[in-house]
Amino acid sequence: MIYLFDKFDRKENLKIESAHRSVRADACCFILTSSSLKGQGTMLRWVLLALLIGLCASAGEQKAKKKVKSQSLSRGWGGGINWAQNYEDGLAKMAKSQKPLMVIHHKDNCPHSKDLKKAFVADKTIQKMAKEDFIMLNVVEETSDKNLAPDGYYVPRILFVDPTLTVRTDITGKYSNHLYTYTASDIQGLADNMKKAKVPLHSEL
Repeated sequence: MIYLFDKFDRKENLKIESAHRSVRADACCFILTSSSLKGQGTMLRWVLLALLIGLCASAGEQKAKKKVKSQSLSRGWGGGINWAQNYEDGLAKMAKSQKPLMVIHHKDNCPHSKDLKKAFVADKTIQKMAKEDFIMLNVVEETSDKNLAPDGYYVPRILFVDPTLTVRTDITGKYSNHLYTYTASDIQGLADNMKKAKVPLHSEL
């Protein structure tokens, strides 16, 4: 009986030890699995963070490029204005929006152009109209449309084009030798002419 009991005890001990080993193995597997899942979760968070940073950087870069492009097109005539890239682009935007096109001819090295530019930017009424009521274009090189030089090529020179594709030669400044020129002291006259140009030709009939 003692032998059988002792044998039974050894068998039971072996079963218990085997069960303990199984439990430890399961626990180890659980720990490894949890650790693996935790590692995958951490890696996923880092991947998502990297993607988010990449998207933010890309958005910032696009915004910066857009800002630089807008500033380069404005050439100092108003950074808050959506400037057309060229005459053809201006005509296309005019046709789509049915807003008149205002074309400013100037030169970077012209002192009269520089003075007019400063007055143009400083006048809040003009800036507001330019932003809301017109398709705006400023050029330092002459366009191929001779209708934009009805009395010759000089700067500064400002003309308006109606959505009916009519150059408003009737809207002039105060100088008889250069009908479409303006100086810094003529800024109020320019504002008045912009108000005239805002009214479409078909509405005047």
